[in-house]
Amino acid sequence: MAAPRITDGVEAESTETGSTQPNPSSGDFKRPQFGTRFLTDPRQVFQHNAWDNVEWTEEQEKAAKKKVSENNHPLPPEKQEEYDNRANEYWNEFYTIHENRFFKDRHWLFTEFPELAPQCNTNHEPHPDTSSSDINQQNGCDKKQSRDFAPSSGDNCDFPGSSATYRILEVGCGVGNTVFPILKTNNDSGLFVYCCDFSSTAVELVKTNPEYDLNRCFAFVHDLSDAEASFPFPDETLDVIVLIFVLSALHPDKMQASISRLARLLKPGGVMLLRDYGRYDMAQLRFKKGRCLSENFYVRGDGTRVYFFTQDELHELFTAAGLEKVQNLVDRRLQVNRGKQLTMYRVWIQCKYRKAS
Repeated sequence: MAAPRITDGVEAESTETGSTQPNPSSGDFKRPQFGTRFLTDPRQVFQHNAWDNVEWTEEQEKAAKKKVSENNHPLPPEKQEEYDNRANEYWNEFYTIHENRFFKDRHWLFTEFPELAPQCNTNHEPHPDTSSSDINQQNGCDKKQSRDFAPSSGDNCDFPGSSATYRILEVGCGVGNTVFPILKTNNDSGLFVYCCDFSSTAVELVKTNPEYDLNRCFAFVHDLSDAEASFPFPDETLDVIVLIFVLSALHPDKMQASISRLARLLKPGGVMLLRDYGRYDMAQLRFKKGRCLSENFYVRGDGTRVYFFTQDELHELFTAAGLEKVQNLVDRRLQVNRGKQLTMYRVWIQCKYRKAS
C-alpha cells in the first residue's frame, strides 16, 4: 500500500489493479480488463480486492451529493491565489518527500490502453531510406538536444525522436510509473516516448532512473496550464498522448486551453488517453470543510489540488478541442480492505478521443 501522505492519485493506482495477478513477465500473463468482475452475492464481498461497475443505490448517491454540498464553501480568493501561485512548490515538495515510494504496477495500462502495447506499433518500422548511421546521428542529436532543450533548425535533425515512427507523450509523468513500463514492454525500434511534468524534482527523478535511455525517451519540465509554453517537438507529431490522474490537478479555468494545446500535437488519427477522478469518488467525499477551492475542486493537506469530473465535462473538453469520442466510460469500483474488513467506493473516468484523419 502507499505511504501515509501519498496523494489520492497514487492511492488510486495502488488499489485499482485488484487482486494479485501472475508476473507480467511470464508469457501467458493477461490482466483482466476493467469491468469483468461483478459482485452478484454481497456475502462474497471480501473474496477479492475489488469489484467492477458497482451500481450505487439511490440512498448512496443522495448521501454523496449531500456530503459534497455541505463542504462546498470555497476558501477566500486570496487563499486560492496562494495555492495557484505556489503549485510548483507544493508538487516539488511532494516528490522530494516521497521520491520513489510509489506503487509501480501499471500493467493494466496495456489492457485498458492497448495503444501503448507493442502490438499496436509493430508495423511502424524505420523508413527504408534511414541508414544505421542516420539513426546513430539522430541519437546523438537527441542527446545534444536533451541538454539544450530547444531544437535547432541548423541541425540535421529537427527535434528529439524525430526519426521515430511511433511517438508517445505522457503529460504529468511523475517519477515514470507509466513511461518505464512502456519502455520495458515495448522494444519497437521505431518507438520514442516523451514525458513531462510540472515538477522539476519529478523530472530529475525520471532522468536519474537507471532505465532512462536518451535513445528512446526524452523527459522535460512543462507547465500544462500554460497554453503558450513550447514543446520540444512540432505540432502533429504524436501518435498517443497519455494523461493519468493529471488533468484533475489543473485549475478548472485552464483545462480547456490545455487540452486544445495538446490536441494540436497529435497526428491526424492520433489518440488522447485519459484516466482520472470521477464525481463522488471516495477521495472527494473524504474532504472536510475548509478544503474546497471551487465547486468539485479541492486542496489536499500537502497543498496539491484535485478536481472531480463528470463524463459530460470531459466530453465537452475533448470535443471543443476538435477530437472525436472513441471511449468515455465511468468506472465505479468497490475497493476492499480484506484485512480490516472495510469497503471503499471509487469512481474513475476513462476516455479515449481521436483526432480526425
